Amino acid sequence: MRKPTMDLSQVKMEILKLKGKYVEMEVNKGRKKITHYEGVLEDIYHSVFVVRLANATTVEKMSYSYSDVLCGDVKIELKE
Repeated sequence: MRKPTMDLSQVKMEILKLKGKYVEMEVNKGRKKITHYEGVLEDIYHSVFVVRLANATTVEKMSYSYSDVLCGDVKIELKE
């Protein structure tokens, strides 16, 4: 198990800085399945955040918890 370099409150603060901005996401869905998404980080709630996908075919929004980011299952980068 890897030691976390950030705690949950630091993850929330970093995601709060990205609200309303266009981001790239890499989501680990398990069993070597990694999916890439692009979209706008739209809403931030107490325990989850919502991303509106740019090239959505059926699903327009996806939500993730801050612990997903903390453990490395979801990686978020600002796209410029």
